Amino acid sequence: MSNSLWSANHPRNFWLCMPDQSEDIWQQAVLRALPILEIFPENRFTDIDALLEWVLGEGQFGKNRWRLGTAKRLYYHLKPFIPQPLAWRIRSWYSKPERLDFPLQWPLEPRYPQFLWEVMRQVMLLISQVEMRFAYFWPEGKPFAFVLTHDIETAEGQKFVGRVADLEQSLGFRSSFNFIPERYPLDRGLIEELRQRGFEIGVHGLKHDGKLFFSQSQFEHRAARINQYLKQLKASGFRSPLTHRQPQWMQMLEIEYDLSFFDSDPYEPMPGGTMSIYPFFIGHFVELPYTLLQDYTLVSLLKQNSPQIWLDKVNFIEKYSGMALLNSHPDYLREERTWNIYKQFLTEMKQRNSYHALPREVSQWWRTRHKQESNPQTGKIAIVDNALQISPLS
Repeated sequence: MSNSLWSANHPRNFWLCMPDQSEDIWQQAVLRALPILEIFPENRFTDIDALLEWVLGEGQFGKNRWRLGTAKRLYYHLKPFIPQPLAWRIRSWYSKPERLDFPLQWPLEPRYPQFLWEVMRQVMLLISQVEMRFAYFWPEGKPFAFVLTHDIETAEGQKFVGRVADLEQSLGFRSSFNFIPERYPLDRGLIEELRQRGFEIGVHGLKHDGKLFFSQSQFEHRAARINQYLKQLKASGFRSPLTHRQPQWMQMLEIEYDLSFFDSDPYEPMPGGTMSIYPFFIGHFVELPYTLLQDYTLVSLLKQNSPQIWLDKVNFIEKYSGMALLNSHPDYLREERTWNIYKQFLTEMKQRNSYHALPREVSQWWRTRHKQESNPQTGKIAIVDNALQISPLS
């Protein structure tokens, strides 16, 4: 795999400190901070690209990390003949939490944010500075970003979209709705209405049959059709069904951003995680990983009756100025318990001082910040009691 897919995510590009420091200083700082990651073998460190591929590129999960095993491939071949309730039970079975060899913490994986913080602290120690300026992470000095997304898996879910939009709008939120172009007839009137109301439209694969990444040739064929639907729907974002993913192949997609990765999740068909609670670049597109566990996992697998796990994770994300991104499904929100939890969560989040934005807006902001085309907001980095602290500057 080409390391160039990850190279834009060097810690110096993450912090964008002012003034910038030499490559040698950053290299020393990375080496000093490396033990925090724990999962990266220090004797394998050759350069920062290798580290980024190991973490953001999920290299720690092995060379076959993006290839489905034989049993799961067979399941997706048979899935059209399996009733939906049985399919959900099968998913519950193969999503058992007893993954004792899962190398990441969950639902909260703190090490990569802590690593980035420590890299910056070490830079400042190396140059004997206790204060520096940097390009602040979010507009208007907001402490963290908050993004809502939805995948619409069935025609019944599509019928429920209006109610989801009404709830969000009543609380001052907007979200993206990702449609599957060739699984159910698209309600074009609904799509246009959502767009006029300030919501965003995205594409969620092509058929949602689990076969998008069965082979590179099949992906190329489907990617061409996905690109056509992206243009038709005026969509700039994509999420792969079942969060199947292969970042090198996905460079064929004509997208500004992707939503198919996550920071840590042992329950997905391709378990893994990028460990990142921040947007990052994968080749030509911005990745917006979901950082809050999905509604299906929260309610159906973990049997939760409140959004507390979501809220606890938001507290951590705010501490490290990250991005709280939720993927929920109108199909599951139709269930009363899931709906009540979602409503309670949004009510709580309305009280938070977040940069709430659509995914395309977050993607555009992250690009602008990365290119330093505009810096309407700068921030201050300080070492206080030997710990790194950041704050916006007015």
